[in-house]
Amino acid sequence: MISVTPLGQDDRATWERLFAGYNAFYGRTWPAPRYDGAWREFQRDDRVHALGARLDGRLVGIAHFLVHASTTSPDVCYLQDLFTDPDARGKGVARALIHSVREWAGRQGCDRLYWHTRQDNHTARRLYDQITDKNDFVVYAVPLHAFGNAGDAGTREPDPQPI
Repeated sequence: MISVTPLGQDDRATWERLFAGYNAFYGRTWPAPRYDGAWREFQRDDRVHALGARLDGRLVGIAHFLVHASTTSPDVCYLQDLFTDPDARGKGVARALIHSVREWAGRQGCDRLYWHTRQDNHTARRLYDQITDKNDFVVYAVPLHAFGNAGDAGTREPDPQPI
């Protein structure tokens, strides 16, 4: 049986292993202080939130999410990270986590829940396509650290050629 609950202090080591797996899937490595900072944020539970899915009492999946303002609707909820232990995949863990985040967001008065995934993440997309329809929006992201100065990050040199 799958249960979804907030993460508790006893979940720290398993959460970190799962989150490291999530980061590895996307080709990222994080230093220990980043995990410590994220864990503190989740325990405060005010800016970012985390839920854990348990299969027969064992933590096997995590979801990280946050609420942000919208100019065209009430607040919206962004599901930032979703990861299931490879041994627990195909058992409804990710579906249960999405459902729980959706319920949580609804209780907060959010207008919608949304998330992103890589185009080539076919396994996840099979599930997501069962839960909701994808939209036609394209996501652009500017990595701020690439500029060395956050003040320069919002700009790109204009093309010197006339359009």
